[in-house]
Amino acid sequence: MRQIRILWVDDEIGVLRSYILYLEEKGFETDTCHSGNDAIAMVREKAYDIIFLDEHMPGLSGIETLRRIKAIRPAIPVVMITKSEEEDIMDAAIGSQIADYLIKPVKPQQILLTLKRILNIEEIVARQTTTVFREEFSSIADMISSASTFEQWSELYRRLTFWQGELIRSPDTGMREVLRMQESDANRAFAKYISGNYMKWVSAGAADRPLMSPAVLSKRIFPMISRETPLFFIIIDNMRLDQWQTIAGDLRKVM
Repeated sequence: MRQIRILWVDDEIGVLRSYILYLEEKGFETDTCHSGNDAIAMVREKAYDIIFLDEHMPGLSGIETLRRIKAIRPAIPVVMITKSEEEDIMDAAIGSQIADYLIKPVKPQQILLTLKRILNIEEIVARQTTTVFREEFSSIADMISSASTFEQWSELYRRLTFWQGELIRSPDTGMREVLRMQESDANRAFAKYISGNYMKWVSAGAADRPLMSPAVLSKRIFPMISRETPLFFIIIDNMRLDQWQTIAGDLRKVM
């Protein structure tokens, strides 16, 4: 999906580098500038989703910059950031239709919370997720009808599991139902694939069979034991891929 695009205007923008990096790590595209005049020029040239604007700047003040930005793009939410708690400045900012008013020092988490509240980011992400799944629908349907190897079925299962996790956040129950129908189609097709190949796989000397339970020790475990390094062996039966993905991150932290 397209990144949320932020413009941050502050005459001391250099000292806010850690904030910019924090926002970029969270997936936001952030442009910066040092003055009101630069901000006005950038707003004319580029579409932003939100603007963070310092109130006290040399030259064009934050309040005047706000008014000119609103004259160009009235729908852009602008968050005023200032050291001042003077009531007349707050009134002027509110009168110019700011989206929020933050008092310095501001924590990065406050910025993130403001973004989520003003832009309804979760809702935006959910809508985009639904849109992308609609585009993926045909591709997944083709995979279900054409999968003929264990590797292809494994990739299809990974795709379906991915979309299970993505669509759970979507308010579009219709898309979740579409995914469930695709899962049912995939289960039926996979059952035919297994029934058509299982006897061949269990026959002696089958070269193209996937890794099956009787071969797990010899193929995966014994080679690790032969390295003469400590090995902690855990067997978890009947774990689904989505369950593994839920705990894998925590396990990697201690391994």
